[in-house]
Amino acid sequence: MINWPDMEGREKIDFRAGYTVRVWQKISEKGKTRLQAFEGLVIARKHGTEPGATFTVRKVSGGVGVERIFPLFSPVIDKIEVLKRARARRAKLYYVSQKAAREVRKKLKSYTLDETEPVPTEPVA
Repeated sequence: MINWPDMEGREKIDFRAGYTVRVWQKISEKGKTRLQAFEGLVIARKHGTEPGATFTVRKVSGGVGVERIFPLFSPVIDKIEVLKRARARRAKLYYVSQKAAREVRKKLKSYTLDETEPVPTEPVA
């Protein structure tokens, strides 16, 4: 686990698409500041180490895919932890979200009621 709390160290960050990261974000509520983690798969990294560099992290929360785009040099980000390194053969892994949506659609097709089956009218306990 490697932490990058300083802004100067973020230029030297070596994480790419396919890595699993935990991004700690500062959230201010009612005058207090707390840290909140967003852990997931890096599916894209854009603009290298420029001031406008961003990276996209995807996680599945409650069966729903959530993607967030983080600016690399944002002061809101406290630190970035690399949890797992995985070799990806693509620079952008946008197909991951399309593949997940396709699998959900397949599952929903199998759950549809057949027209010949009677619909239960009483609740099953």
